Amino acid sequence: MSLWSAYKGLSANARLGVGVGILAWGAIGLYLSDRAEEKFGFTPSEQDKEALEKYKPKIHVVERDDPGSRR
Repeated sequence: MSLWSAYKGLSANARLGVGVGILAWGAIGLYLSDRAEEKFGFTPSEQDKEALEKYKPKIHVVERDDPGSRR
């Protein structure tokens, strides 16, 4: 029996509970990961942020003339 078929075999209330549980687990993980990062000293320094900024893609907007547009 696959995991999907076992999930589909649950009642509607049980599936709702599983879904809410997974969402709660994710929210708790996001909340606690920031706290753990601070506790263990893994917060990024300004130098780290500047180094990361070099690799972030830059978006340049270029306007073009559209012959079909009415202005």
